[in-house]
Amino acid sequence: MASVAVLEKGAGRVDEHGMLFEYTLKVLLLSAFFELVLYRLVSRLGMHLSKLAAKYEAVRLLFKGLSSIGFTLLNVVSLLLFLAFSLVLVAKFKDLGRNSNDTLLVAAISLLLVLTVAFLIVPPAMLGSMVYNAVTCVVLALLAIEYLKAHTSRSQRAMMVCFLFGVFGWLYYQTVSTFYGFFQWLTAPHFVHEMNRLGEAMMVLASILAFWAYGGISFRTTNKRQHRRVIIFAVTGASLFRGLLFLDFFLGLYDKALAESVRKAGEGIGWIFQMGMGYTFYLPFALYVAGLFCWSYTVIKQITMGRLAGYGLGLMFMAGYALQLSHLTLMVVFGLLLLTMDRRWATATVSKPVDKPFVDTRSIETGPMIGERI
Repeated sequence: MASVAVLEKGAGRVDEHGMLFEYTLKVLLLSAFFELVLYRLVSRLGMHLSKLAAKYEAVRLLFKGLSSIGFTLLNVVSLLLFLAFSLVLVAKFKDLGRNSNDTLLVAAISLLLVLTVAFLIVPPAMLGSMVYNAVTCVVLALLAIEYLKAHTSRSQRAMMVCFLFGVFGWLYYQTVSTFYGFFQWLTAPHFVHEMNRLGEAMMVLASILAFWAYGGISFRTTNKRQHRRVIIFAVTGASLFRGLLFLDFFLGLYDKALAESVRKAGEGIGWIFQMGMGYTFYLPFALYVAGLFCWSYTVIKQITMGRLAGYGLGLMFMAGYALQLSHLTLMVVFGLLLLTMDRRWATATVSKPVDKPFVDTRSIETGPMIGERI
């Protein structure tokens, strides 16, 4: 029996889907990163430093220019998302009908894109927002089923389940709050704040588990150099995590005024990220830093390998926790779609026996065969 490597359908390398799709993904990821930094974070930093901007005209013009560039990048990201969705959906239309889940997925994603365009023309009211969130939940559920069917690794499944709990926690918070506002009910929605906090915790945990699922580092490796790197990485990460976890305590012992200054600076950073990405930073700050570190390493490694998973993870977590804009929702959906498209080489066993070359046993007894070294 012979074992050969067979490439599964929808292979995981980005260069296997055409040059247009490859460069669309690369420009999309780069534009999304700068949109996050310049529009969702720097613009909030300008609001935080409003007194300084009012005092110095150069500072005001700087923040205004950066925010304008970030807003332009928001439109660029939206257009690139529609182009990338179109390329994927056109490819899926060729195989439409073979898989019922693919048919439902294509229909649900197409409906989500149509609603996005419609709500850009006519801004949605409360009812439109609830319908949009419901369609988003259906799309994410279908993508989750596709992902869990194709990926049997416990680490990847754990990461995906945590991420979905995080997104659904935010969608529950937003949808139920809008539902109560639509009917003008003054009572507080059930478990809305608890689900919001649980979703944020699951999102942070998913960013850490992404390193376990796609980081490619294992303590069971037999390679001495890689094993040494793993140990150095683990010791350094654990030391930094403990240092950040007890930073406020040690600074308070050293200098209370310095500890108060650092605490206020941390609150300012938390406010910026809360306005830009939806994180409230109610968890220990070290967990957020650990998630950012693990996510960054994993995305950079997967992108350098040319894997679709790197682009998918990058878009999913750069969208943030609070999906208040439509392009952020599309980033999460498209990132999850890229993860479902990521495939590895599968080893298949060929049932046909391998033909063995004929060997004359008499030549072995009498002497060496022609061409054999003596």
